[in-house]
Amino acid sequence: MRDETTQPERGTGSGDHHVKVAPVQPRPLTYEEGDSAVQVALYWLCFLAFIVGIVTGLGAVVFRALIGLVHNAFFLGHLSFEYDASRFTAPAPWGVFVVLVPVVGGLAVTWIVSTFAPEAKGHGVPEVMDAIYYKRGAIRPVVAVVKSIASALAIGSGSAVGREGPIIQIGSALGSTLGQFVAMTAGQRITLVAAGAGAGIAATFNTPIGGVLFATELMMPEISVNTFLPVAIATGTATFLGRLFFGAAPAFFVPAQLGAIPNQPGSALTLMLYALLGVVAGAAAALLIRALHWAEDAFERIPGRYGRHALGMLIVGVTMYLLWRYAGHYYVEGVGYATIQATLYGQLQGGIFLLLLALCKTLATSVSLGSGSSGGVFSPSLFIGATLGASFASVVAMVFPHAPISAPAFAMVGMGAMVGGGTGAAMTAVAMVFEMTRDYDMVLPMIIAVAFSLGARRLLSPESIYTLKLVRRGHPIPNALHANMFLVQNAAQIMETDVLVLDEHVPFSDVLVGSEGAAFRHVVVTRAHEIYGVIRLNTGLRRAVSRGAPDIPVGALAQRNFVVVQANDVAFGVITRLSKSHAAMAVVIGRQQGVGPARVLGVIAKEHIADAVASSIRVFPGQAEDRPGRNTVWPFDRKAKK
Repeated sequence: MRDETTQPERGTGSGDHHVKVAPVQPRPLTYEEGDSAVQVALYWLCFLAFIVGIVTGLGAVVFRALIGLVHNAFFLGHLSFEYDASRFTAPAPWGVFVVLVPVVGGLAVTWIVSTFAPEAKGHGVPEVMDAIYYKRGAIRPVVAVVKSIASALAIGSGSAVGREGPIIQIGSALGSTLGQFVAMTAGQRITLVAAGAGAGIAATFNTPIGGVLFATELMMPEISVNTFLPVAIATGTATFLGRLFFGAAPAFFVPAQLGAIPNQPGSALTLMLYALLGVVAGAAAALLIRALHWAEDAFERIPGRYGRHALGMLIVGVTMYLLWRYAGHYYVEGVGYATIQATLYGQLQGGIFLLLLALCKTLATSVSLGSGSSGGVFSPSLFIGATLGASFASVVAMVFPHAPISAPAFAMVGMGAMVGGGTGAAMTAVAMVFEMTRDYDMVLPMIIAVAFSLGARRLLSPESIYTLKLVRRGHPIPNALHANMFLVQNAAQIMETDVLVLDEHVPFSDVLVGSEGAAFRHVVVTRAHEIYGVIRLNTGLRRAVSRGAPDIPVGALAQRNFVVVQANDVAFGVITRLSKSHAAMAVVIGRQQGVGPARVLGVIAKEHIADAVASSIRVFPGQAEDRPGRNTVWPFDRKAKK
């Protein structure tokens, strides 16, 4: 290590001191100090993501087969894996006792979840987000198995939930398990978790673009080539496997000529109606979010997990039976794809009836999940959006008989608006509904409706259907991804220059005399002309030493946990070294005009990094006006709710 002499520092109150500045080499990060032994190479991470895509794709196949097996056994009384969710379920041979089918399935779900994996309860996505932001991407391996069985029992027995939430949690658990088995950093493990989530939803709906966007919008705290590439590989692989087993057809079939935007002057009115539909869908999304958590709070007051879940499933069963008795089909049971498909083809008529179906699905989904079922909210959102959109179009047609509208088109747009407003994933909603229908003419009205839906929902419910559950738990999730602009600054831009460079033998009393009037300063202590330690000279230290032993040398007060960085080192590297070394301060060295001996230019402590972060986020829209508990991203700005 080469010694270099610095220029004299003046005005210290103890004379001029010539010191030598020697850069301190960083220590290697050990396994005990970090979350993993080593960061794996990108090509190796991509290979692991490929494995995640294969396993998740096959998991989606097995999961759907389990749903079919349970559904056929519970509703039709025979064993078979064949099940087309886009067709209405035939009347069960049990007659009025069909109301007990969801109850029996619910009791089995309660036993499995409470015995083996309580985190498998609910709609899954919040648990994955919680693992990403608060558990370093760690999900227990048993969750994949328990979630598969519990959700298959719930959906197959009629619980009004979706199958995308479970497969997202299943894929995420598989990615996390692989990330824990192979030594890697927490960030890379989180990437595999997001890859599993995107792969799961892509394999379920045959929507590779939507799967990638879902992972990037809702799951990934950071987007770069290192994170996007593994997610894309896993999603594409899972989609390919899903198509091998389920075919390449879209999730829903739509009429050949939807007439989403007629080529006439009246199209401006149609676009305004789509925007109004977006507002209505946003209100419906807020209602679903609130209803879900109202149901959870209400059922929590009922003693006994088995009793509360049985009651909830009995309500769902009665709703199913009444709809079958007076409307011809169970409608709200399971994922509800048959109702969506019939709505898109205009086979369900009547604005009041369609609105009733939307309200019944909202009730059934809230009661199902609130009482303890296991399943997702994506499919119910599609159901509610489709029926609500078709109902809206029916009402408009009654009021304005010659208005250029198409009920199936409004149903499709309602699907996207409901999903985008409820989940907060606007781009995902637009892309997925487009992929599920493959009608490009729907993209423009979809974008408009989703934007208005998201805005209306945020006015009525600041948190999404995924984040509200975590906020109530005291685990807020950022509502936006921000570029870390402060990380591109170098050490010279962040550092504090009000620094004293003193030999270790200088009495502390000299420092007190030389620093009068300053709130606090920083001292770099040298020994034998090399950096020995650092001191943060705050008011408390001054008072303590002045009342005790003012003649104590500064060397006795110096902290040794510091690192030495160059003036042109970027903030990211400085923060990384501070974290790995558990250092309290970084000493910045450099040369005047790039030549001559090195000298101490300043120091970087944690408060300087915080100031740099606060300064950088001011460029983002709305940050200065955000109120705590709304769109702010810092956990300590929110009050946890029970």
